[in-house]
Amino acid sequence: MNGLRVMPIAEAAPIGDIFVTATGDISVIRKEHMQKMKDGAILANSGHFNVEVNIKDLESLSTAKRTIRPNLEEYTLKDGRKLNLLAEGRLVNLAAAEGHPSEVMDMSFANQALCSEYIAKSQKLQPRVFTVPKKIDEKVAELKLRAMGVSIDKLTAEQKKYLSTWEMGTT
Repeated sequence: MNGLRVMPIAEAAPIGDIFVTATGDISVIRKEHMQKMKDGAILANSGHFNVEVNIKDLESLSTAKRTIRPNLEEYTLKDGRKLNLLAEGRLVNLAAAEGHPSEVMDMSFANQALCSEYIAKSQKLQPRVFTVPKKIDEKVAELKLRAMGVSIDKLTAEQKKYLSTWEMGTT
């Protein structure tokens, strides 16, 4: 909603310069999209493994591939256009940026530590996957904001009730 148009990738392919997937799905950018892309277009994945950009399709369209610099490969297509793939199609934010920033990781580690404590103190958890308790997520968020010197409003009793029931306005 920042003035950017939203459209299917088939429509974006001929006009875009940079394509970054973040879906967690397979073959989001495929041969039919690559065939329409501009010379010099950049492809990156920030979603899931190296499967969002279909690299086999890219290779099948190409006559040559060269490494321009670490984490940047240029594919020359049969029609002479070049497409650039970042980080071998792997998660660009991890592979090319050398990991998540500490501002993100500290929250992940805090969540993991508090969840480990929760598991250790729980008497009888059945073996299965559990959602992180809301109380832990909220505690980590609260601690992070405090560490950053940020304060936010506290919910009023009326706001808490509204968010917990969603009854107002539905009748």
